[in-house]
Amino acid sequence: MQKKGQLEVFNLNELIMEQDKYTNFIVSEVNDHALRIAVINGDFHWHKHEDCDELFYVLEGELFIDIENSETVSLKPGDIFTVPANTMHRTRSNERTVNICFEKTSNDIKGDNR
Repeated sequence: MQKKGQLEVFNLNELIMEQDKYTNFIVSEVNDHALRIAVINGDFHWHKHEDCDELFYVLEGELFIDIENSETVSLKPGDIFTVPANTMHRTRSNERTVNICFEKTSNDIKGDNR
């Protein structure tokens, strides 16, 4: 069975060109990891991923990642940041922001918000 994204050409800009509301979906899979693209404009809930690091790469806008009991990281286009597994965090933005995320394909993107 062929994995999503293999032997296919995608233009990330075209996939989200008209998207203004929150969306987050897998574009391609590599081994047991996924490349997701997300559009966010506002706050996402506090959560953690118990078994998966999460790498963010910003394409457009400014993404804020709040880390519980720590700091807020500000990412602008071209910036990357990795949230370690089991770290309570949330993403947010003040404008339409587009990022790609690398994580395990099996990762529950809603996370555990306990």
